[in-house]
Amino acid sequence: MDTGAWLFATRPYDEVHVEEVAEQAGVSRANLYRYFPSKRDLFAAIYRRAADDLLAVNTIDPAGSILEQVSAGLDAHLDYFVANRQTVLTANRVLSGDPMIQAIISDELAELRRRLIDAVVCDGRRRAVAAATLHAWLVFVRALSVDWLAEQNFTRTELRDICLGALQGALDRT
Repeated sequence: MDTGAWLFATRPYDEVHVEEVAEQAGVSRANLYRYFPSKRDLFAAIYRRAADDLLAVNTIDPAGSILEQVSAGLDAHLDYFVANRQTVLTANRVLSGDPMIQAIISDELAELRRRLIDAVVCDGRRRAVAAATLHAWLVFVRALSVDWLAEQNFTRTELRDICLGALQGALDRT
């Protein structure tokens, strides 16, 4: 999977061929197809692993500063996005309608939201508002980050500041 991950990270999806992945990985095409029946299945497995890895480094300690921890988590995601530009663009543009890819994205966003809402000490109506706000913020961050990767219309620092400012502003009102 590492070979496939590298190829998907450095090339547009349509330019990655399973035959080349197998050749560079030193395995037969038949063996690769045994585990991944299609290029989409291989990409989905790679993307799932990346999402799991990002979740592993994005832990939230309720005793710590939520904004500092969210900032660190955002930086980790942006680092991944920069290093794996084509992978992120593929998942969010080329395969954006694919149910398997959308499930990976939805699962990651749901877990991030769960962690954040558990760290924000509130209950009842305030918790429900915070949960909806965090969900919307995570979707906003994803959309803005993908636009930034594709268009490069603003700097990474501006992206980070916009995302964190939006969260701070939204949470101040909940």
